[in-house]
Amino acid sequence: MACRALSRIVQGKVMHFRRRPFENRFVYPVFYLLFNCDEFDKHNSWLFGVNRRRPLSLHFEDYGDGGDPRLWLRALLKQQGVTDCPGTIWLHSFPRVFGYAFNPVNFWYCERADGSIGAVVAEVNNTFGDRHCYLLRLDAERAEDQTLQAIKQMHVSPFYPVEGEYQFKFKMDFDAPHVWIDYLQSGELQLNTAIWGKSKPLTVSALFTALLKQPLLTVGVMVRIHWQALRLWLKGATFHQRPTPSSEEISR
Repeated sequence: MACRALSRIVQGKVMHFRRRPFENRFVYPVFYLLFNCDEFDKHNSWLFGVNRRRPLSLHFEDYGDGGDPRLWLRALLKQQGVTDCPGTIWLHSFPRVFGYAFNPVNFWYCERADGSIGAVVAEVNNTFGDRHCYLLRLDAERAEDQTLQAIKQMHVSPFYPVEGEYQFKFKMDFDAPHVWIDYLQSGELQLNTAIWGKSKPLTVSALFTALLKQPLLTVGVMVRIHWQALRLWLKGATFHQRPTPSSEEISR
């Protein structure tokens, strides 16, 4: 992403590894978009469109305040005092598949004028309809060798309380992106998650191939969330009630 380029589709895997109080690990295949937000008006075919009813699609209403995500992101960055990211914004997200999508987290990569990533907004969603954003700032001098921290602010899994911190790490490789998220409580690692893959240009052919391989991608995301929750409950994991959501849209 350090070079300006066209939107991509990434085929890869998601991994979750719960470490405490017992281990529970799973890996499953996914595909997602690494979408250049300057191209919202460019992509329109029988298979994919933006704000259109297509087998695969992106819809503004699924993100931010429901309007143009670029305007929402620019306002959010300005509010947080981020002034060095005037460049392209990239969206890392599952598309809607046959009209349905659930994204546990969307990443918005915000470029500096030189094309490097200066900020990442992690837009986290839970199954209750809550949403919270974490603003992560990258040091231009350290490139990828950075672990970015954020205090947990929102109820995500009923098997973890709203406490502790996330540690994010990003491999900014346009052809093979990789994101790691660790969750810690009192300095002890509780959960490892990661998503990675290989990218291709966002063409009808690449989208069609991905859809043929995983026609139930986004339904599968929700099914797996509930299946893993059932497994944890049967193993005796402590259940935490959903607290009142924070009124703050973003934290850092």
